[in-house]
Amino acid sequence: MQQWDWNWLKKYNIHGPRYTSYPTALSFHDQIDTSTCQAVVADYKKPISLYIHLPFCASLCYYCGCNKIITRHQYKADEYLDALGTELELYRHVLANKHIASVHLGGGTPTFLNTAQLRRLMALIKDVSSNQSIKELSIEIDPRQCDNEKLSVLRTLGFNRLSFGIQDFDNDVQIAIHRTQSFELVAEQVSHARSLGFESISFDLIYGLPLQTETRFAHTLALVERLNPDRVSLFNYAHLPERFAAQRKIKASWLPKPEQKLALFKQAIEHLTGLDYQFIGMDHFAKPTDSLAIAQREGTLTRNFQGYVTQEQSAVLGLGVSSISHIDGHFWQNEKGLKDYYDALVKQQLPIIKGYHSTLEDKIRGDLIKRLLCEFKVNLHAFNTKWSIDNFASHFAEEIKRLQPFIDDGLVKLTTDQLTITSAGKLLVRTIASSFDEYLNTHQMRYSRVI
Repeated sequence: MQQWDWNWLKKYNIHGPRYTSYPTALSFHDQIDTSTCQAVVADYKKPISLYIHLPFCASLCYYCGCNKIITRHQYKADEYLDALGTELELYRHVLANKHIASVHLGGGTPTFLNTAQLRRLMALIKDVSSNQSIKELSIEIDPRQCDNEKLSVLRTLGFNRLSFGIQDFDNDVQIAIHRTQSFELVAEQVSHARSLGFESISFDLIYGLPLQTETRFAHTLALVERLNPDRVSLFNYAHLPERFAAQRKIKASWLPKPEQKLALFKQAIEHLTGLDYQFIGMDHFAKPTDSLAIAQREGTLTRNFQGYVTQEQSAVLGLGVSSISHIDGHFWQNEKGLKDYYDALVKQQLPIIKGYHSTLEDKIRGDLIKRLLCEFKVNLHAFNTKWSIDNFASHFAEEIKRLQPFIDDGLVKLTTDQLTITSAGKLLVRTIASSFDEYLNTHQMRYSRVI
């Protein structure tokens, strides 16, 4: 059970990043050479993962801030697969003899693709990969764009992990965010997925949505309990209508007040941990037998642009519009606009628009932030040895000053041997970790609040 102190949560609920990378994408710049990116992939000796962004959605969800294209024209997915095939071909020579640890299909709505298009996509991937048996294949599921037949095809193609976009089961909340899907629909698909032998089923929930109350959210959590997913991601709704036009359809008066939003967060955490889900960190929960929970206990948990992952999934090659790659401290992002993405590939050019090559100091700070987010502690002797740091206290003198309020409040303990986030501080791990972010002051107000 997590410890709560409302005063601390209010005091430290700052604007800050989720640290799916360090530096974050706000530090990316356009001075990126595509041949250097290809060389990074070629030189990397460990397994890599593929992330493929599929941007199409059949309808608009008002809360969504993802890169998406709303359409009901199925042929557009065929055109997109043509482009993905070209992009994969441009990476073919550097992917030779590379072991692909996992493939994740995100979006948008990956299940916008019909069964023939899904088969074609997997054929494109396997055509350029040296290992025909990929350990983990995962896909984000919109239950409205899925059915039992599609689930069966996904299992035949080798997919073993599903992530269902639930958000909330309450009908009034669903109408307010323009995403209505019944509990019965989700339950049927979850049941069928289990009968097919999918190894892991994850649910995405959002707190802070319009019209949410503790009573309504309690009902949603009870229905989640009935379906018993292996993982739950509990995301904070960030209302940024000035950035995301669709959110202007949500009236500010519909949203829970800050104290109500914190109560929803507390309610969900207490419910899930009461069901014996392991609190992985920030907004992720997993059953003790799940690979994320095991990785955390074994010290092999890490983070990438998909959130918490196991260590062998840390290096990611992103494909498709707006996708981000991260390999060995090098980051690059594809064009965000579909036309620009297509135009580059027609010219047989990688559609990379910006990126970042980490300095040694970036790697040191990124590793420190990642360890805090994943393990809530850092062995300072081992950390200093790994990065050839003579004295942690001297190297991070200013940062330790910023940590002092957390230390005074009992949220952090710092000795000569270890930096530890206490049980009371775990809910504020993003805020605490941001003390070591060299760029936070430059970008802080462009992030949402951490809770």
